[in-house]
Order: sequence, then structure tokens, then C-alpha cells
Amino acid sequence: MRLFMRTLCQTFAVTGLLFSSANVLAENPELQAVQIYSQDELIKLINKNEHLTRVKLDDCQLVQDIEARASKMKVPAYQFLYGDMLAYAVCVERDVDLGVYYMREAADQGLAAALEQLGRYYHVGQLVQRDINKAIIYLREAASLGNLNAQIRLVDLFNAGLGSPRDFEDAYRWLNGALIYDKKRHQEVAKKLALLAEKMPPSALARAKK
Repeated sequence: MRLFMRTLCQTFAVTGLLFSSANVLAENPELQAVQIYSQDELIKLINKNEHLTRVKLDDCQLVQDIEARASKMKVPAYQFLYGDMLAYAVCVERDVDLGVYYMREAADQGLAAALEQLGRYYHVGQLVQRDINKAIIYLREAASLGNLNAQIRLVDLFNAGLGSPRDFEDAYRWLNGALIYDKKRHQEVAKKLALLAEKMPPSALARAKK
């Protein structure tokens, strides 16, 4: 019964979005209809850091659809997108607190990009107060999900003497197993791993390399 009601509510939400979009187009005949992004398409845009640019290129036509998918349907990729839009005033009025709230909502659902971004923000003190412990928590989770940027930043933090040595083995394993096609970046990562290896017991290093 709960599943039926949830599905019914989502159906009504989507129907409302379609009517809303139709009204916008009717009021602005010079606009061309823009299709809402699929979850996979949006994640690809996020991973390339092109999601905000795409929203602007689409003339901000999808704001209501994006907000509804973030707030009502609670789709993590859309929560992340809407959070970024609010934080940086892209097609909406700026609201940093609400933006970070939606980023956290996406992170709580396991979206690697959201976890990495919050970890980065806590590391450098962007939009939030700098907090290295929180940064490591978010980055560690994102790194475990295969986010390369999180893996690199986590190793950098450990190489800088921050964090717990108990996490070195996992951090080394994740980054060591990452596929990096850019030759220059691959060489940079090799140097970071070599530095981290110097801080690890031989037994832990051997396990991390398996």
C-alpha cells in the first residue's frame, strides 16, 4: 500500500511538472522545449562539472522541474544540482544555507559527487566553516565509492600529517587501484602514493597493494 501511494504521489508530481512546463512555453513561445535530464545524463554532467553550465545553456527553463525532483521526489542527483544552483545563484535567488542542505541530502543518499564536494568545502572552508575532521569523513566515503578527486585529496591530507594512520591503508588501496588515463596526472598520483607509502608499516603497504 505504501509503495502504491508513493508511486501515485510521484505520478502526480511528474504530471504537475509537465503542466507547469507547458504553461511556461505557452507564455514564452520563443522558447524551445527542453527535455529534463535523465539521472545518468545528469550524473555525467556533474562528474564533468558541467551541470550548472547546462542549466544556463537551457535558458533556465527547467528550474521548476529540477526543484520538484530535488524537494518532492528526492532524487540525489537533482538534490545536488539544485543545491549548487542555490549556492551559486544559477537561475534562482541565492540561498547558501538551503543549497548546502540539498548537497547534504544528496550526500546522505550516497551520491559520490556530493560527498566529494562537501569534503572539499570542509577542507578549504568554502560555504561552510573549515573542519578537517568532517572533510575526511566525507572524502573517505566518496573515495570508497571510487571518486578519484576524493581519493587524491584524501591522500594529500594524510601526506600533510592530518587524519588517522588507521585510514592510510584504505586510502592507498583506493588510489592505487584507480584508472588514470592522463599521463601527467598518473605521474603526480604515483608521487603522492610513494610519499604515503613512507608513512605506512610494510605489512599494511603490502595489503594495500594487493
